[in-house]
Amino acid sequence: MSPDRLLIRAAVGTAIVALGALAALPLPARAGETGGPAAKGTDAPHATSPATATSAPAGANGVRPSDPATLRRLVARGGYLVRGAACADCHTPLRMGPNGPEPDLARGLSGHPEGMALPPAPAAAGPWLWGGAGSNTAFWGPWGVSYSANLTPDADTGLGAWSDADFIRTMRTGKHLGVGRPVLPPMPWSATGSLSDDDLRAMLAWLKSRPAVRNRVPAPQPPALAAPKPAEPSAAGARPVSSAPLPGSPVALLRP
Repeated sequence: MSPDRLLIRAAVGTAIVALGALAALPLPARAGETGGPAAKGTDAPHATSPATATSAPAGANGVRPSDPATLRRLVARGGYLVRGAACADCHTPLRMGPNGPEPDLARGLSGHPEGMALPPAPAAAGPWLWGGAGSNTAFWGPWGVSYSANLTPDADTGLGAWSDADFIRTMRTGKHLGVGRPVLPPMPWSATGSLSDDDLRAMLAWLKSRPAVRNRVPAPQPPALAAPKPAEPSAAGARPVSSAPLPGSPVALLRP
């Protein structure tokens, strides 16, 4: 082989080696990237948890992420959690349908209807210490009478004016807005409060995405005002039993 061919071949080899070395150098990280390796056990290119990526926290005033995709993911996560917690079971009133009690979807998540008048709660008898109305939005027990709250985003009667911090404090402390009256049974606030801040923010985001329903839920009644005086025991020591339907029966209370 001629000396000229040897020189050309050597030059080409040197260029290939140089290009390979350049390709092996790390590229500078773009804005918003960590530039580091992927988190162990994930397929993500950056060490960012799904909760951080999809549920950007809102500020204390309840401002939501401006990125539409992030907001959609936040709301979708909240809907999944609200449905899984069966919030509508107690916060959407029942009405009598052709096949029996059914959710009143026009009042979805709006709590106990303000125009639904209830008779006095029955007195506790034997092991029966608490119960509920046929609408499944009013409950009585040793705590008095409690009513399911309006969870829709109505600013005056629902959660429209609540910030993320308000919602989180309420679920963490079991007190209205974190400082007010106790959140009464059967609301499972301690279970809901065990969720992460990001999950609670997502739940509120989904609730605020639903149609607002103006419905002012009655204030709870303390025990002294809620229940009648128990009947006197009979001579045999047994409590009298009434055959009349209990207040709160579906037939009596679920009519439109």
